[in-house]
Amino acid sequence: MLVKVFGSAVFGVEATTITIEVNIDKGIGYHLVGLPDNAIKESSYRIAAALKNNGYALPGKKITINMAPADLRKEGSAYDLTLAIGILVASGQIQAEESAQYIIMGELSLDGSLQPIKGALPIAIKAEEEGFKGFFLPKQNVKEAAIVSGLDVYGVENLQEVIDFFEGKGTLEPTCINTQEEFIQNLDFPEHDFSDVKGQEGIKRCMEIAAAGGHNIILIGPPGAGKTMLAKRLPSILPPMTIRESLETTKIHSVAGKLKEVGLMNQRPFRSPHHTISNVALVGGGSYPQPGEISMAHNGVLFLDELPEFKREVLEVMRQPLEDREVTISRAKFTVTYPSSFMLVASMNPSPSGYFNDPTSPSNASPNEMQRYLSKISGPLLDRIDIHIEVTPVPFEKLSDNRKSESSQMIRERVTRARDVQSRRFEDIPAVNYNAQMSTKLIREFCALDDTSLQLLKTAMERLNLSARAYDRILKVSRTIADLEGSENVVASHIAEAIQYRSLDREGWLG
Repeated sequence: MLVKVFGSAVFGVEATTITIEVNIDKGIGYHLVGLPDNAIKESSYRIAAALKNNGYALPGKKITINMAPADLRKEGSAYDLTLAIGILVASGQIQAEESAQYIIMGELSLDGSLQPIKGALPIAIKAEEEGFKGFFLPKQNVKEAAIVSGLDVYGVENLQEVIDFFEGKGTLEPTCINTQEEFIQNLDFPEHDFSDVKGQEGIKRCMEIAAAGGHNIILIGPPGAGKTMLAKRLPSILPPMTIRESLETTKIHSVAGKLKEVGLMNQRPFRSPHHTISNVALVGGGSYPQPGEISMAHNGVLFLDELPEFKREVLEVMRQPLEDREVTISRAKFTVTYPSSFMLVASMNPSPSGYFNDPTSPSNASPNEMQRYLSKISGPLLDRIDIHIEVTPVPFEKLSDNRKSESSQMIRERVTRARDVQSRRFEDIPAVNYNAQMSTKLIREFCALDDTSLQLLKTAMERLNLSARAYDRILKVSRTIADLEGSENVVASHIAEAIQYRSLDREGWLG
């Protein structure tokens, strides 16, 4: 008897429906075709034990299973439940005429219980698009899949619950989630707050500008100056996520299997990989492609602490994603694209000892040591960072001051107002939401300068020997400063402040 059941495969952040054809005929054998990986090939042992422990049996006949499309490689153990239901129906052990109307996914334990899967949200989105009636999956994943409206999503704990549903014996009910309510629920303010930061008013101003325009920023200062503490508080002043951003981010974390029974992510991600990270772990890929850290930080912050300690080749692979805000992984057998629109926040010591330009602890590094240290970061990468700012240690008087600093909530309100201005400005321009995403054409349109501002910028370009990309960066930051002040035009004071935020372009830093 031939039976068709349906599962799904995830490539990148999109799902593809997999048709699983199960045919049982005379003879003996178990044949699984359609480019399954080893985890799927081993499923026969898990399925046999799960069936036996639930009062069923693997038929002692010739079982042929085809996973179509046959030229698409399938991986993982999430097809166990799909295959088990297909075998039970094809062998006549259960009656499940409606099984072809559902996507069925889940990894089986030997007792028939289910383990969580990856990519439940994109699978549910694809199932709804293709008109499936419902989706069976492990209970641990039900919240993320139930976000999709128009699809009955059933979270099940074991194989028997699915069998009972198809035979009309169970009382299984679909999980229903109001996306708007799920988004608002538990919308706690981030744990770290700028009110805890003593002093550093100039650095807070830089962080506010970076957040308002979505600009990449690098903090340069000696150990203990507060670079990491400031970076961790950046998400607290970013505008709240929109529903669209939340769905995009949840989708990526679903593919990576990082949601842990969370329905919809409503906090911007903050990712801080260790400096020993590999190229693949940072940008994504692998034998079976998975999103990397830059995609996990989509719509949030990627923090690279001690930037020169990262391998140069690892940093260089970020150059294209920083410009395009997506990363394409191309291999011989597949090509996948992951979104990677993130704010890059980096920190570094100004010298190997960390005390270059510090009057209290002068650096004893030689010019060659300094050049070697700073050359670990390429000029093209630095050009993609809009704001360079020096962080100096906080004096004792400021540290011992018990007065509260300005809270993140107050800063966030100004940032949100500036972002609203940018949203209205770019509402008719696709793929541009804030100033950091402006193309050269848009910069010329929205950052027009008067003669005074133009002369000031020309002088700075000549004296600092800035690149064309740095020129664009200064204009973008100037536009954000103007937006924070509610100014229609970019004026000389905005240009002057933006020029100050190019510390690493000054003579004495990079030779």
